[in-house]
Amino acid sequence: MSDGALHLRAAPRPLAFGPGTRKAIILVFLAAGWEAYARWLGNSLLLPTFSETALALVTSTLSGELPQRVWASLEVLFTGYAIGIGIAALITALAALNRWGESLLSLLTSMFNPLPAIALLPVALLWFGIGSGSLVFVIIHSVLWPLALSCHAGFRAVPQALRMAGRNLGLSGPAYVLEILMPAALPSILSGLRLGWAFAWRTLIAAEMVFGASARSGGLGWFIFTNRAQLETANVFAGLLAVILIGLVVETVIFATLSRVTVQRWGQEV
Repeated sequence: MSDGALHLRAAPRPLAFGPGTRKAIILVFLAAGWEAYARWLGNSLLLPTFSETALALVTSTLSGELPQRVWASLEVLFTGYAIGIGIAALITALAALNRWGESLLSLLTSMFNPLPAIALLPVALLWFGIGSGSLVFVIIHSVLWPLALSCHAGFRAVPQALRMAGRNLGLSGPAYVLEILMPAALPSILSGLRLGWAFAWRTLIAAEMVFGASARSGGLGWFIFTNRAQLETANVFAGLLAVILIGLVVETVIFATLSRVTVQRWGQEV
């Protein structure tokens, strides 16, 4: 064997980082850039450093205030998210089984999907007053339409051969939707759930900053709002960092795991 072949065999392999490692490295660089720019700016009232924000986050967490605010927000979010999923499932199932239902879904999504949830805040205040009822209302709106559109698109993409197989087995009505359409459209449904979650989370934080209930029972958005009014900028950024971290956990743990054990395992990933 020649010296050249030995040299080629001995050449070190390039480092291969997994997706999680790459994301962690990017986060470290983003935090370092934040720290460097904030120190260069030298005005913690405008932009605290990452270390100051992390300290405020830890302090608020240990005091119990931030976990209480986070739980108040998540409790409202889960309620609105679950109701929105239920209504979207009902409307899309009706659209899959009936042409009148399909026309209803098309009309409602054309009317209400372009309408920002925040634009409904005055109406929510009039109907439900200040409190969790108004928040649940705007969350349902933010979840319902993108999820319904994604589910309906997934149902329409189901192959005709699979539809005919279900009909030949005697399936109809809810059984046809549950056993044929939903499993085949699962990637689109998961995409809609992801999109609905993102819309609901950002809508909730924005709504809480406007009318998040009293200081005693307000959520994470109210925490950000009150600290901004008190010029506690480090706590404001700690609240924003908590919003980001919760979003990362939901996306990289819950939805990624759900996708891995369903569409990826069953070979449905596009």
